[in-house]
Amino acid sequence: MDDSARRLLQRLIRRIPAQMLKTTLEKWGRLTAAQKQSMDFTEPKWAFTERLLDICEDNGWTGKHITELEMTYVIENPNQGMWYAFQLMDPEDDARSVELTHFKEQFKSHLSELARPVSVKIKKHADDAIWIRIAWGDSFSRPNHLKPTYVVHHLQTPYVFVTSLTSKQKPFLSQALVLSTRHQAIKDASLSGRKLGAIRDLLMRQYQQVFPTSYPSPLAERNGTVSNPQIEKEQAKSAENRLQMACEAFGDGMLPQLQSSVYKLETKFKDHTNKTMTEREEPFRCVVKFASTNLLESLRHCASSGIASTPVTPLLSSIPLKGRNYFVIKDNGPGPSSQTRQTQN
Repeated sequence: MDDSARRLLQRLIRRIPAQMLKTTLEKWGRLTAAQKQSMDFTEPKWAFTERLLDICEDNGWTGKHITELEMTYVIENPNQGMWYAFQLMDPEDDARSVELTHFKEQFKSHLSELARPVSVKIKKHADDAIWIRIAWGDSFSRPNHLKPTYVVHHLQTPYVFVTSLTSKQKPFLSQALVLSTRHQAIKDASLSGRKLGAIRDLLMRQYQQVFPTSYPSPLAERNGTVSNPQIEKEQAKSAENRLQMACEAFGDGMLPQLQSSVYKLETKFKDHTNKTMTEREEPFRCVVKFASTNLLESLRHCASSGIASTPVTPLLSSIPLKGRNYFVIKDNGPGPSSQTRQTQN
C-alpha cells in the first residue's frame, strides 16, 4: 500500500464516528470473520487505524479498496457537505434506453478523454441510485483521492446531484454526463442543501404531498375567563383560514428538510424627483437568505400562526412548487437564475 492510500485510510477512519466503525467495515465486506474479531473497536483511533493498516498490507490491498470503503461510508451517510442539483435537458430518442453497463462505460470513457488524469468509481445503490466517485488530477499530479467529487444520478430521470465540485471541474463533468445519458445539455436546477434526501425528494416529488380538503378549527385556549363568543368565533375562523392557506401552499404532511432559500434582488431606482438615480443603468442588488433547520416547516408554521401574512407569497410557495431554493427577482417578478451559481468545495 502506497503513502497516498495510507493517508486516505487514516483520514477516513478519523472521519467515521467511532460508533459507526464496526457497521461501516461490515458493509465494506472485505474483512474475514477472524479479522473482524481481532479488531478492538473500543481502542483509540490511532491504534485501531494501525491495526487496520496492517490487515490491508497483509492482504495486499491498494487505494482502490480504500476508496470502496470511503464510498460505503458516504453512501450510507450522505449529509456530509453541500449538495447541488442539476437537470439534464433535451433528451435524445434513445435516452430512456440507457442501461447501467452502457452508462458506466460511456461516462468513464468520455470523462477520461476530457480530463486527464482522472479516477472514476461507479456503484449502484439499493435504491437504484448510481453513485459516482471522481478523483481529479492535472498535468502535473496524479488524481487527488483526498478531495473527491461525488455524483448521484437515477437513470431514466433528468436529475443529477453533485457535491465537492469546483468551477474548473464542472465543464468536464457536465459534458461527460450529457454524452453518457444521451442528452443535449445540462443546467443548474437552482436547488441545494446539506441533506441529499431532502433536495432529491423535493425535486423528484418523492415526498408525500398531502393537501387536505377540510381543515379542523384550532382549539380555543381556555384560561377560565369567559370571553366574548363572537370574538372567539371570528378568531377561530381567522385561524382556520390561515391554516388552510398555509396547507394549500406547503401541504399538510412531512416536508423535505431544506436549510435555506436565497433570493437575489435586482431592481431599478424609481423616483421622478431624483433624475440622477433614476437614470442609473446599473440596478440595485441585494441578497436575502432565509435559514432554518427545517425551512419549509418553519414557513408553514409562520403562515398558519399569523406570524407571516396570508395568502402565502409566491416567492415562498414556489420553493415546493418549483423544487427550487435559489431565485433571481427582477422588476418583472421572480424568474429563473440569470447566472449559474458556482458550486463550492
